[in-house]
Amino acid sequence: MTALRDYVTEIPNFPKKGILFRDITTVLSDKDGFKMAIDGLIDLVKDVEFDYVVGTESRGFIFGAPVAYALNKGFILVRKKGKLPRETISESYDLEYGTAEVEMHIDAIKPGQKVVIIDDLIATGGTVEAAIKLVEREGGIVTKIAFVMELAGLEGREKLKGYDVSSLIVYEGA
Repeated sequence: MTALRDYVTEIPNFPKKGILFRDITTVLSDKDGFKMAIDGLIDLVKDVEFDYVVGTESRGFIFGAPVAYALNKGFILVRKKGKLPRETISESYDLEYGTAEVEMHIDAIKPGQKVVIIDDLIATGGTVEAAIKLVEREGGIVTKIAFVMELAGLEGREKLKGYDVSSLIVYEGA
């Protein structure tokens, strides 16, 4: 295998008929695929000025933490509501059927600090849009957003207009 895309398993008709699910767990379980993903993300952000990597729950933790470690940066969690132990700020975002909410510790970012946001997938963009709002509410500056995979057909980049967004793999459809 020579391309990161080759490590992604495609599962037709999951979770329902007509959906082609792209399973990233096979990237994680293969040492070469996982290394390729982390190295690719590092390449996307290595020349960007930033203080922290922000990862969104849960696969953003898996991909973001090794990048932060490799580049000697701190790592900040954006988690589902009710999972962080100290005082938090929160942001709601829309799902296909309803809403969800993410939180970040209120003291995680100081005004003027720069962050890179890393997640596994951009689909509709709602989760990362909420993470951006949390960072900016605390005075942080988002200097780059990086994803392993992008489902371009779902137009998630529209919610992230004005930000530097990169993906290692882009699938044109949903």
